[in-house]
Amino acid sequence: MKNIGKLLTFIFIALTLNAFATKPRHNFVRIKTTKGECIAILYNKTPKHRDNFTKLSRDGYYNSTLFHRVIKDFMIQGGDPDSKNASPDKLLGEGGPKYRIDAEFSPDLFHKKGALAAARDNNPNKASSGSQFYIVQGIKFTEERLDQLEKTRLGRKLPEHHREIYKTLGGTPHLDQNYTVFGEVVQGLETVDSIASVSTGEANRPLENISMEISVLKRREARKLEKSLNLADKP
Repeated sequence: MKNIGKLLTFIFIALTLNAFATKPRHNFVRIKTTKGECIAILYNKTPKHRDNFTKLSRDGYYNSTLFHRVIKDFMIQGGDPDSKNASPDKLLGEGGPKYRIDAEFSPDLFHKKGALAAARDNNPNKASSGSQFYIVQGIKFTEERLDQLEKTRLGRKLPEHHREIYKTLGGTPHLDQNYTVFGEVVQGLETVDSIASVSTGEANRPLENISMEISVLKRREARKLEKSLNLADKP
């Protein structure tokens, strides 16, 4: 009996250790839309935004909401709960939880194409909306245009790594350090392009409703995705 007890204890410990060993290092969310789907990683370097977005996604908060503001070559914005079943003439963009999230800026988190960032109002602390977010489409920049942007809008030099990505992948560098970037699309960038290309009307609202469902990837799927991607440079 003692040996059986020891064996069971050993099995329990082994299973526990295996569970911890297979726990993914990052949270991922799947954003399903009427224009396709994408998967985004949530940065560990922005824990307040990561945890809030994860909780809202698990609670089904975003399900049936719309991408209510779309600007081609700039970004697509969603997360307003008032957009659920909204009439075509309803102005959107003011809804959300009755709290803000403290800004979580970091020099290595920037607005490259596919960046997932938090929307906000004009509060002086640049705190984020409790639920509204946007995904960057942006444009590709030339060296000359980046030089001009540094002088006229940024007032600082962009890191060379950022410049290279803004030239090859694209993005919206003038938003850096003004809005919190808390993740990025790792699969399905073509969905962002598809949404960004739709026709829009007043207040940049798409003429056709683009609804979404957001869910958190389960542990096994997240771990598998981590193995398939090069995440060495993900914060």
